[in-house]
Amino acid sequence: MNIVILSRNPHLYSTKRLVEEAKERGHSVEVIDPLKCDIIIEKEKPTIYYRDRYLDYVDAIIPRIGASITFYGCAVVRQFEMMGAFSIVSSGSILRSRDKLKSLQLLSKAGVGMPKTVFTNYSRDAKEVLAHVGGAPVIIKLLEGTQGLGVVLAETKNAAESVLEAFNGLEARVIVQEFISEAKGADLRALVVDGQVVGAMKRQGKEGEFRSNLHRGGSADIIKLSDDEIRLAMESARALKLPVCGVDMLQSSRGPLLLEVNSTPGLEGIEGATGKNIAKSIISFIERNKK
Repeated sequence: MNIVILSRNPHLYSTKRLVEEAKERGHSVEVIDPLKCDIIIEKEKPTIYYRDRYLDYVDAIIPRIGASITFYGCAVVRQFEMMGAFSIVSSGSILRSRDKLKSLQLLSKAGVGMPKTVFTNYSRDAKEVLAHVGGAPVIIKLLEGTQGLGVVLAETKNAAESVLEAFNGLEARVIVQEFISEAKGADLRALVVDGQVVGAMKRQGKEGEFRSNLHRGGSADIIKLSDDEIRLAMESARALKLPVCGVDMLQSSRGPLLLEVNSTPGLEGIEGATGKNIAKSIISFIERNKK
């Protein structure tokens, strides 16, 4: 099988692991920068031209599309789909997951538990917004933020109002969420492949840091999820139509609560913490679907 990994950096851990496992299982695999692909739109013959050749021989693709190139990256994924290539996540699902507001609305409708969340159109009444989520402390997130960037913990009412006023002045769209204090700076990441949880870890933020992102100095350990946590992960993936994704959640006094769903989750942290071969699970998923 001819597999293409859409990635801007072939040296990233996740990209290298997927290449290794694809070759181990006897497939031809190459890493292609989606930004260097030309999309050729022609009647009944959609094609992609990359450097010196047409990519009309590709059986399956693995999108590793960063948030900064979502628009063009998804256009390339969509073109491959039109050419008949199988993608582990569809272009539509990537776009859906990258829209934080839309994804939360869809997940809410699907009955997925999450922290109380408010979105408003540059409201100047910060007091009212805070009241909707139960008051300070609150988490304020930029809709366009990724990897913990653009996320602020406002511990007091005055601090929250100041941050909201500043973002409103910049016309930056934000969501406000209740702060789950009992999580104690930790969250859970469940890796879903083909609708099943294949690995899970607990990420703990470093001392004094409420964000648990590993690249911000957090640590990760393997964890056995409860039935409710497994159910939340699988329901979230299903609601956003993402057969492969990372589901982040908090442990709270009222059960697991969803933080977000990542359509291109990194493999380094989860493979390191669990010792599981997640890359192999992804390649096996492709094999099952192409057959």
